[in-house]
Amino acid sequence: MSKTTGTRLDQQIAFLNEADKLKNTIRATELCDNSRYENSAEHSWHLTLYAMVLADQAGPEVDITRVIKMLILHDLVEIDAGDNPIFGDLDHAAIEKQEQAAADRIFGLLPDDLRDSFRRIWDEFEAAQTPSAQFAKSLDRFQPPMQNLQSGGGSWIDFDVTEQQIHDRVGSKIAIGAPNLWAYAKARIATFFADRSTG
Repeated sequence: MSKTTGTRLDQQIAFLNEADKLKNTIRATELCDNSRYENSAEHSWHLTLYAMVLADQAGPEVDITRVIKMLILHDLVEIDAGDNPIFGDLDHAAIEKQEQAAADRIFGLLPDDLRDSFRRIWDEFEAAQTPSAQFAKSLDRFQPPMQNLQSGGGSWIDFDVTEQQIHDRVGSKIAIGAPNLWAYAKARIATFFADRSTG
């Protein structure tokens, strides 16, 4: 879809209408009540709430308002690229190429000033070099384990995930921006797997 011609407001509404499609992208993580899989729009909303509630876990250089912006925008590329479960077999180079193209297209619907602003925020999140982006990435990795623990295992069972795989693929990413959250998750993950091995 090319940029909508017309007024600034036409372009803004075209972007918002396109963003609605994120509600159709189903993720590998189940809701806490284990009733169904969440969609990416729900995930993005939930993460912004995580950022607000867990702001006290952020370092002093973290801008929580910027974190919230990152988390609202970070998965819009999944409209085109789909969800790529962290425990799936992934071609990271191909995914990055798809997501970059999706970012070009989706943010390109906006007026130029918003396009550039939103793209900078998305790029900052993807690079994960600033304290705000590192905290945002940590929350993005922290939320699914919390849901898996609440739902009885969720995607860990679906993908036959080991405790070590969680440490390797998720733990280090959480610990970079939110070490206390990783300590919290790690203890509960250990209990979950210990209970499964004896159950």
